[in-house]
Amino acid sequence: MQRGATGRYEVTSTFVGEQVRAFVPFPLPPEPRVAFEGELLKAYEEAILALGRLDGVSVLLPDKALFLYFYIRKEAVLSSQIEGTQSSLSDLLRYERDDAPGVPAGDSAETLRCVAALEHGLRRLREDDFPLSNRLIREVHEKLLSEGRGSDKMPGEFRRSLVWIGGSRPGNANFVPPPHMHVQDCMAALERFLHADDDGLPPLVRIGMAHVQLETIHPFLDGNGRIGRLLITFLLSSSGMLSDPLLYLSLYLKQNRSSYYELLNTVRTMGDWEAWLAFFFEGVKVTAKAAAATAQDLRAMIEADREQITKSGRKANSALRVHQALIRHPLQSISSMREVTGLAFSGASAGVQLLEEIGIAREITGLSRNRLYVYEKYLSILNEGT
Repeated sequence: MQRGATGRYEVTSTFVGEQVRAFVPFPLPPEPRVAFEGELLKAYEEAILALGRLDGVSVLLPDKALFLYFYIRKEAVLSSQIEGTQSSLSDLLRYERDDAPGVPAGDSAETLRCVAALEHGLRRLREDDFPLSNRLIREVHEKLLSEGRGSDKMPGEFRRSLVWIGGSRPGNANFVPPPHMHVQDCMAALERFLHADDDGLPPLVRIGMAHVQLETIHPFLDGNGRIGRLLITFLLSSSGMLSDPLLYLSLYLKQNRSSYYELLNTVRTMGDWEAWLAFFFEGVKVTAKAAAATAQDLRAMIEADREQITKSGRKANSALRVHQALIRHPLQSISSMREVTGLAFSGASAGVQLLEEIGIAREITGLSRNRLYVYEKYLSILNEGT
């Protein structure tokens, strides 16, 4: 359904006197209401079904906390890559280790700040029982831009100047979000929408609409894309649709970037919420299925590798303990293995040697000292898409 523009254009002037048409979105929900029928209703039901299956699979994980630890880092890598960083999941995991020097620090440090922002938001929602609000969004933004690139772009504060997307200046930009004097009111309206319980909208619909609205408002000088993607995770968590934060859309959005930006613009110019929601529901379905498959693949791989180790003779006991250490972190040095397992140097060395011989672990530095071992199959499953 095409409703016409979902906001109004306001003419404003830049500091050089150039007149610009900035877009000020109307508050949500849209009018007329979204038509839930036909293919859109089918897409919604399939997304809900996929979320339910993911929630069920997560119960079977041998160590859910560890799975979340790595899945959150994978999301941070993908979300940061969309913004231009080159850090991989392997880079991030090595950067986090004190005994794995030589990893380029800039992009990895930026990705780690995305991890900190995501974990801060989830902790506030779950442990502190803090409401999903503009205050929390600003807190998360402050964590995201606490250091490095963007740290001079008002971390934790809504912008107080005009921004634009695409082009070399506001006058030739692809899109100009609302002037800064409207940001506070727009974000207050978005917060009211997040907590509304009288409009009949299902939570997944509210989440899809809220993401578009935040991207349209573009409330910060920098980091809006990452905050918009984090908002999806926070809303899924706070709505109770998932018992654990296992769904992250960055890979889907990265793989469908052109369609994503086109649909955002179609909502703004023509009010076609149905087309955007169909795309969003498909992303939720695809991503939930992939996350469930990843969980099942990891579980099956770990069990198969344990069985193989058990059949490997007298070194099996040490190797099983080293294997458990590699499950906890798929990049390990001998010293870190000793610390985790409590084995002596000879025991840890013998255990990892056996894992190398049967193809479970691989040494990746080529050095005679400060060697680092990777649980290759484990990391390759987690690395998909990055």
